[in-house]
Amino acid sequence: MKPESPQMIELTEYKSESFERDFIPESVGQKIYQNYAKEIDIEFPNPKTKYKWELKSKGRVGNIPITPEFNIFIRPKVPITNLFGMLDYAYKLNINFPKGQIECESLEQVYERLANILAQKILERCRKGLYRDYLSKTERLAYIRGRVDLRSALQKPWDVKLKCHYSEQTGNIEDNQILAWTLFIIGRSGLCRESVSSTVRKAFHALQGFVTLKPFKSEACIDRNYHRLNQDYQLLHALCRFFLDNTGPSHETGDREMLPFLIDMAKLYEQFVAEWLKANTPKGFEVEPQHRVEHDTNYFDKIDLIIRDSETKRVQYVLDTKYKAPDKVANNDIHQIVAYANALKCQDAILVYPQNLKQPLDIKNDDIRVRSLTFSLDSDLHEAGKTFLTSLLPNTLP
Repeated sequence: MKPESPQMIELTEYKSESFERDFIPESVGQKIYQNYAKEIDIEFPNPKTKYKWELKSKGRVGNIPITPEFNIFIRPKVPITNLFGMLDYAYKLNINFPKGQIECESLEQVYERLANILAQKILERCRKGLYRDYLSKTERLAYIRGRVDLRSALQKPWDVKLKCHYSEQTGNIEDNQILAWTLFIIGRSGLCRESVSSTVRKAFHALQGFVTLKPFKSEACIDRNYHRLNQDYQLLHALCRFFLDNTGPSHETGDREMLPFLIDMAKLYEQFVAEWLKANTPKGFEVEPQHRVEHDTNYFDKIDLIIRDSETKRVQYVLDTKYKAPDKVANNDIHQIVAYANALKCQDAILVYPQNLKQPLDIKNDDIRVRSLTFSLDSDLHEAGKTFLTSLLPNTLP
């Protein structure tokens, strides 16, 4: 008998939603409050809320399985096509879809589409043969293999087994273990339809016979070494990074529990703006994300973005992305970016928003010019990027 689909609590990021008191059980409300306070603001029924539940996403989008009977699905306010484009840039996927082939109507379809691409490409690589590498091994053997440890042999001349150091070519390496773990995570998400889930299972089973299943974090997918024999793994690991980056730990125990899938939209916006600028900023400039500024041995800051003059290496612009849409810039944000600019002796400080502010900012703070600019997510991303770049670098573009 097919189990009933869980009841869905649907939210939109940064938007408050009210629900009747009997729609959400008290136990579910307690789990949301205890386990997902960083993701969701929750008000229990009280006179202030007219005895209704009030929930508001804090900028995460995706799926949270609270219990087998209750899920929360948080939808992005960004158009889905643009969300796909943001992911493509932020994770350097560089998937060349034919025109009209990336149209998705929901976040679930984006997840499914990328999961299917990953599984299909892993199956394709399995058919060609998994990439193998030589790993160093040390074993006591009844025969000589590789280099014999002479000191060990002389210390125990009666031992018929010799300690040997040798290299063995194997497919059970990190490159492939990352793929297996990611497919395992996708299989537990519960977000894919049966047709895609079947492909994911098929790819996972194709790896199972060769690869040890072990957990990885998304950081394992960054700065890996690629060459002629494993160049196609670059896309595979980029996709793995997306899934591992946005899959959170389950607050329940047991292998059958579904895992939450949540995209931090503020982090994604920061990554997207950085990668778009790296790809499109004109010659003469260098874009550096996550620049570290040390104030003393125990305290440092990471600045979202800086832009240098490529010849002098002087910092020309300090940028801080703000994934929110206030009427005007908060004083705290001004003080923060001015501090960044002072630390780097930079005279241009930019706060980047996804929507136009009702009261845009363009002021002088001592010798530092502080501006608010918009990299919009509401329309074509490339056109929005060009508009943003023209505002940022007005005297450098043709």
